[in-house]
Amino acid sequence: MQGLVKKSENVNLSLISYVSFTFIGYFIIGLSLSVLPIFINKSLGFSLVIAGLVISLQYVSTFFLRAYSGKIIDGKGPKPAVLFSMISFSLTGIFLIIAYYFKFSPWLSLTFLVITRLLTGCAEGMIGASPINWAIMAVGEKHTAKIISYNGVACYGALAIGASLGVTIEHEFSLYGIGILSIILGILGFLFAKTKDNKTNTNIKESQPFWKVLGKVAPFGVCLALGGLGFASISTFITLYYNYFHWNNGALCLSVFGVLFVAGRLVFNNVINNYGGIKVAIACLLVETIGLLIISFATNSQMALVGAGVTGLGFSLIFPALGVVAIKSVPSSNQGSALAGYGLFIDLSLGVAGPLIGGIADLYGMSYTFPFSAAMVFVGLGLAYLLKLKYK
Repeated sequence: MQGLVKKSENVNLSLISYVSFTFIGYFIIGLSLSVLPIFINKSLGFSLVIAGLVISLQYVSTFFLRAYSGKIIDGKGPKPAVLFSMISFSLTGIFLIIAYYFKFSPWLSLTFLVITRLLTGCAEGMIGASPINWAIMAVGEKHTAKIISYNGVACYGALAIGASLGVTIEHEFSLYGIGILSIILGILGFLFAKTKDNKTNTNIKESQPFWKVLGKVAPFGVCLALGGLGFASISTFITLYYNYFHWNNGALCLSVFGVLFVAGRLVFNNVINNYGGIKVAIACLLVETIGLLIISFATNSQMALVGAGVTGLGFSLIFPALGVVAIKSVPSSNQGSALAGYGLFIDLSLGVAGPLIGGIADLYGMSYTFPFSAAMVFVGLGLAYLLKLKYK
């Protein structure tokens, strides 16, 4: 019994060491997530559509880097992709500092912010599937559900912590402080990745073309994309939503979302193996829809916080639940491409969400943003039910 416990502890420590790269990357992303929309809208004077579009540029470049990262992971292993991402994260800090320096010239500052977001997207595209595949190669495929869950905890936990801390850093040290911290963390992540052994795919000859793999995981990815709109609406617009209703501390919603997200991943860690990915996804999409509706009808900031927490709990298992089923639909030699292709859909969701929800806010008012998001997640719930009928 002691041997089994020790083996389990070793597996957990090993996979945590790999998903730590995810934590570093998404912590850097989170640092500027809550402050940039307000900086673009209030300090530089651009519309909500422009603010949403600039934020979403990150996900456009992430979208195009996913396929390339999958090819690298399947052919050369995940380590080169992680090293590239950490360098890119450091560069985002440099351009963020330059953008703030030129804030007296709104269009010039916005240009450097565009570069920052594109570099952030490149970094996210390379880090997205790399730690997961690295961990799977290191500890075995039987731990796939746990690895994806732990990686999600690292991802969204880092986003929540980074977003809240970013507001404090921006208040005390301006965007300079966020830029400097991003540079330092990127360098530390790069040095840590250099110390770890690379893992390579031994069945590369059996691999299928990326676009064929993408077609197989697409049904699960579309469902994921619709579910991702709930997270996108909170991460991009919750601070502006709070500002619209004259509520205080909108960034706290991101923290509450993150805490309940992490709690959902940890407490319900085994439900995917016990009940199946699609059934879990259906339950999660229903809970997420309810959370967004609570925010939609909130009459005060406390009620909105409850809604954010319920949304985080609902969103917590959607990615791993559908991801486990998606990975099983392709050969093991294509796991890197499968995860990269599957991840494309959350990038697409987050990329479209900025201008789409920003456009809804500009046309109909900020109060319509979360009802619209709830409706989209509900459509995802319907699609998940259709997948259940097909893959039962």
